[in-house]
Amino acid sequence: AVVALERDTRSIRAIGTEAHRMIGRTPSSIAALRPLREGMVSDFELTSSMLHYFVTQVIGKRMFARPRAVLSLPSGVNEMEKRSISAIMFEAGARRTQLLDRPVAAAIGAGINITDAYGSMIVDIGAGMTDIAVLSLGRVIVSDAAKLGGDHFDDAIIRYLRRKHNLLIGERTAEELKINIGSAMPRAEQMYLDVTGRNLNSGLRKLMRITSDEIYEAIDDPLTALIEAIHAVLEHTPAELAADVFDNGIVLSGGGARLSGLADAISTARETFQTKFDVKIFQMILLIVGGLAAFMLVFSLVMFALRRRD
Repeated sequence: AVVALERDTRSIRAIGTEAHRMIGRTPSSIAALRPLREGMVSDFELTSSMLHYFVTQVIGKRMFARPRAVLSLPSGVNEMEKRSISAIMFEAGARRTQLLDRPVAAAIGAGINITDAYGSMIVDIGAGMTDIAVLSLGRVIVSDAAKLGGDHFDDAIIRYLRRKHNLLIGERTAEELKINIGSAMPRAEQMYLDVTGRNLNSGLRKLMRITSDEIYEAIDDPLTALIEAIHAVLEHTPAELAADVFDNGIVLSGGGARLSGLADAISTARETFQTKFDVKIFQMILLIVGGLAAFMLVFSLVMFALRRRD
């Protein structure tokens, strides 16, 4: 979420969608800021004002009735940060706030029955952070919060166009490129989008046609990092639950999950990892069988020696 405010007086001009439209278009006296960055509260006062605005939009202006609220948090949030967020919600008008792990909230919203004795993996891709978790029996078994999200894909596109074409574009333009022609897998048909930016050599306005293959190349690094983060969670997942994930698949949620071809890219990488996982399990079985065979051989030799002594 974005908050637009006056730089001098810090009075709020807009919050949410209206403020998001102002990114890159504000005069010097107005700043469009994100009070939450990578799942962390970067500005307590702005976050409190933003949540108060959202709570008011939902319940209206009630003088006496303070509602209870449920708020989802990223994995890895410590107790101090939880108390800080609870205090912000209290200031925003909530009587009591129940904190819930974001992967659990995303799984419930996706319709996953998390109470079963069955492993389910959820990958919730937000703007600045991705929560990856394996759930079973209503609990988070293994989880990780990777500082990767939609904003990192946008930044990668901005850096790529600056490096390749000497073209400087803003966050909104990068997001439009990602949404309209971006893909985590090569497209069968090439797509194009004309964008306007600033030529870094001349400083003048420049119109350029960008292809979908260029965006695919631009987001390769953050996409690879995301897939590696998923693999890292699977590597630390108990074997039975990992087998459930390979059988049942991975559920993607969040705004970043709308990237075209993302599910196919993760599925392709998952098949490669499953082969390695099967080899690892096979080696473990061979080790166990070999250990049992060695034990039986030693046991037989000992029994044979005892019989000869008798």
